[in-house]
Amino acid sequence: MLFTKSIALYVTVFTSIVLLPMVLSEDGYDLWLRYRLMDTDSINRYSPYIRDIHISLSFTFVMRAAASELQRGLSGMMGSDIPQIQEPVSNGTIVIGTPTTSSVIRQLSLPLDSLGNEGYLIRQVSADDITFIVIAGNTEQGGLYGVFQFLKEVQMRKSLENVNISSTPKVKLRLLNHWDNLDGTVERGYAGNTLWDWWKLPDIVSPRYTDYSRAMASVGINGIVVNNVNAKPDILKAMWISKVAALSDVFRQYGIQTYLSVRFSTPYELKETKTADPLDSDVIAWWSAKVQKIYTTIPNFGGFLVKASSEGQPGPADYGRSHAEGANMLANAVRPYGGVVMWRAFVYSQDDPEDRAKQAYTEFKALDGQFAENVILQVKNGPIDFQPREPFHPLFGGMPNTPVSIEVQITKEYLGFATHLAYLGPMWEEVLTSDTFIKGSGSTVSRVIDGSLFQHSLTAIAGVSNVGNDRDWTGSHFNQANLYAYGRLAWDPYASSRSIAEDWLRLTFSTDTSFVSKAADIMMMSREAVANYMTPLGLHHLMATGHHYGPGPWVDNLSRPEWNPAYYHNADGNGIGFDRTQTGSNAISQYAPEVSAVFADVNVVDERYLLWFHHLSWDYTLKSGNSLWDSIVQAYDDGVASAKEMSDMWQTLLIYVDPERFQNVEADLRIQIREAKWWRDACIAYFQSVSNKPLPAGADPPEKTLAEYRAIQFIYAPGINTITIEVECVSSSVEMKPYVVLITLCLALNIIWRLK
Repeated sequence: MLFTKSIALYVTVFTSIVLLPMVLSEDGYDLWLRYRLMDTDSINRYSPYIRDIHISLSFTFVMRAAASELQRGLSGMMGSDIPQIQEPVSNGTIVIGTPTTSSVIRQLSLPLDSLGNEGYLIRQVSADDITFIVIAGNTEQGGLYGVFQFLKEVQMRKSLENVNISSTPKVKLRLLNHWDNLDGTVERGYAGNTLWDWWKLPDIVSPRYTDYSRAMASVGINGIVVNNVNAKPDILKAMWISKVAALSDVFRQYGIQTYLSVRFSTPYELKETKTADPLDSDVIAWWSAKVQKIYTTIPNFGGFLVKASSEGQPGPADYGRSHAEGANMLANAVRPYGGVVMWRAFVYSQDDPEDRAKQAYTEFKALDGQFAENVILQVKNGPIDFQPREPFHPLFGGMPNTPVSIEVQITKEYLGFATHLAYLGPMWEEVLTSDTFIKGSGSTVSRVIDGSLFQHSLTAIAGVSNVGNDRDWTGSHFNQANLYAYGRLAWDPYASSRSIAEDWLRLTFSTDTSFVSKAADIMMMSREAVANYMTPLGLHHLMATGHHYGPGPWVDNLSRPEWNPAYYHNADGNGIGFDRTQTGSNAISQYAPEVSAVFADVNVVDERYLLWFHHLSWDYTLKSGNSLWDSIVQAYDDGVASAKEMSDMWQTLLIYVDPERFQNVEADLRIQIREAKWWRDACIAYFQSVSNKPLPAGADPPEKTLAEYRAIQFIYAPGINTITIEVECVSSSVEMKPYVVLITLCLALNIIWRLK
């Protein structure tokens, strides 16, 4: 045994010195904008196309940012400075600009009309016996996006011979919603505290804000909501507006507008009006004056995001007014400046006995067509709350006369926080491709979002940010993939989540086809794994109280019924599941008849949604021939097995990844395996206590008793702003395997030797 271990050690050392790529360890700060030095063959292959950058002296800050990024990226990858010139172009020149700013582009008569204000064209052209590449848009914003795409093409080692790429965003407002608080914490944030150093702003503007803006613009994000939807009135005080203005000055260089979440009752809570009634003349005047001051200080201000009459937040309902009346008052205030109001549809009431999944539709459907033209209704992807799997929200298709945007959660509040590898691209693709049938077959959610289904010009998509002040931005390396995928899907809701994953891997780790294929397989199976070991067969909201970390299917004593997991699974001795058919809450009636018929039929509905729509006997037979109870246990086992498989697959990719990032991902996967089993064991222990069913043959019993699982509680779980409770922590600190230390040491010695 000792001899075998020694051989393995020598093999590891040899591999680390000879076979591993000679790169320094990376900490993830550069995200997908790594611009690492290419190999000699690649440099020689690209050199004829990349010699200098032609820039007009009339360029404003957006195009100067684009030219700077192009120079930065190409110089980093080519290993030498790529100069910016104003002289006439020559072979190998890259010309960037618009017909207005560039005489070269103007003379080429390129097909730019269909690109709109943000689209771009990348094309190799020949004129006067000179061959060069043009990156053009109708606006400098389009040119900026074109530059980032061009750099991606080089990063991914794509051919530039006869390159001809054009792209236009399908959604107008592509927003990142930060749930960042003014005290520096981040609600549902798992990557440290807020990126914004409110204490030092506006006097000290961190260079990190520029790097953040670069990364967001690189995936097409054009709007940032800087503060939590559970907003504080203080954000509209002059002192805080000046802090936001300093951030906005950075965003503006990359074509990004700034938005604020506002508390509906702000003027009243600041004691500047006697009420917050949206129809009160003093309230109307207050908001109009406040908006004027904001736009004076923040020229690229985009508007307001509002959470009102929801989860205890004040709103128009407090004054007997409708959501439309509240939203329209704010919309009138920002309309003269081209601003918009994004009004969240996430509402439900503790006093309403109706199924929580129905309440938003019930409240907003009657208001269709009553909202001002610059109001957009922001709707979560599913009718409950960012669960690992939900059917699409019935308001998609239910508000034909109102612009509706989709809100997705990039931060993983319900999917394992930062440590679990859960690539959310397939989850969002699943929703976007869902057919509402509201205007017949093909009425997909993506067509609602891009405005094509109901002919709306105001379109938007919002993602709840997973960015914090951690060095790697998102709390773990694979969480970066969700940020990247969100931007790509916001630009094009019809894109393939698999293709996006593969591009991200090429940009972030390696262009090696073997690595990309295997790592993409891990990513594409990850979300399904999480859904299985957390909420199989349509179960939902089984998470523990408050912090939502870990299982809590037994919770049934909270003050609001819809906060209790027991409310959703309805498990008893006879069966399990939430009946949303005509015999139950009839939530299916909020969908088009074609969709409702599928959800209602237990023999037709996708069994991954089975218990979302049906309460069934533990002995009910699924399509597999197994009982419901046996199938639930099997799904939990499948989830744990998938977590283990992902870890095993990652081990085979060691030679493609630098030691620091490899070890970080490896450690997270170890945590995921352990916590997947915790989920499996705790939920099976509870549901077995209710069903009194024996475990299927071959299924392992839970490691602990139900009482022990119920005793696991947490005080200091991340992402919450209020203290809960704790007894035991399941996640452990990161361990450094001896062989990883050895590999890192060998790499360092090898690099030192080569530098000598």
